[in-house]
Amino acid sequence: MRQILDSLLLVLALALVWQGLYWLAGDLALASPAQTFARAAELLATPSFWRHASETFLALGYALLIAVTAGMGIGLALGMHRLSGEVAEPVLVSLYSLPKITLYPVILLLFGLGISAKIALGVIHGIIPIIIFSMGAVRAIAPVYFKTARVLRLSRGQLVRTVIVPAAIPELVSGLRVGFSLTLLGVLIGEMFASQRGLGYLVMKSIGTLDVPTMMAVIVMLALVAVLISSLLLYLDHRLHRRAL
Repeated sequence: MRQILDSLLLVLALALVWQGLYWLAGDLALASPAQTFARAAELLATPSFWRHASETFLALGYALLIAVTAGMGIGLALGMHRLSGEVAEPVLVSLYSLPKITLYPVILLLFGLGISAKIALGVIHGIIPIIIFSMGAVRAIAPVYFKTARVLRLSRGQLVRTVIVPAAIPELVSGLRVGFSLTLLGVLIGEMFASQRGLGYLVMKSIGTLDVPTMMAVIVMLALVAVLISSLLLYLDHRLHRRAL
């Protein structure tokens, strides 16, 4: 009950700050909370909005599937081979620090305009943190499990299936939570820079036409979806970590 009350107070405080910024900045910079939610209700009733939303979440789904599958596979493999992991980790951290948008011209040349480029940019954003978290998950496994596996003469496949993956699940979920947020960011950036469909394109179109209520409504809806999914993953993350203790 206390947590729900704290959340409601936080939402109320954000709404008051938002309204205050609207009074200070005016209609050209921000829409008020009432205008934003009224415009969001209008958008939800239009078929064109749902076509843009389906394009965004289709690209997000494919990008997340590739980033999670490849990221966890690479991360587990590097974590199991200590030397490879130690060599790869500083390289991955350096790549992670690079602004991915600088690679967008290369992505456009390779994939062209359309959903493929958005998926590729989403994968580039999300895969590296998933790899790093997966490597850390393997390293955090108690050595006694590996000694037991050697005593039982488990094959590499059996080791991964029965020891590594079950023990690493809490950290893998943590990586998934971070990877989801960054993958969504990558897809939206791709839509903003070179796309004719999607919610990111809708935001940029609204900016170009000074349609502030539409811009704010789309941003708020994206934020609500991202917060909801991230909160669910965070809850699952906490549950798994508590169970692992």
